[in-house]
Amino acid sequence: MAAAVLVTWTALIAILLAPSPLPEHWRYYIYSPASVGLWLLAMLVMPVVVCAVKWPWIKSGRG
Repeated sequence: MAAAVLVTWTALIAILLAPSPLPEHWRYYIYSPASVGLWLLAMLVMPVVVCAVKWPWIKSGRG
């Protein structure tokens, strides 16, 4: 379960950092307060969703 959460958080952090090479004037829209708030909400909610979807895999203990 910890691996599923860590992979989810890693993916969300990569998505947050992905627009960094874009032009400076685009960053305001990408990193707006609303999008950062949704990202923070996803950091809390998505690990629960991933664990619920992958529960059979987590329960079986096969890696």
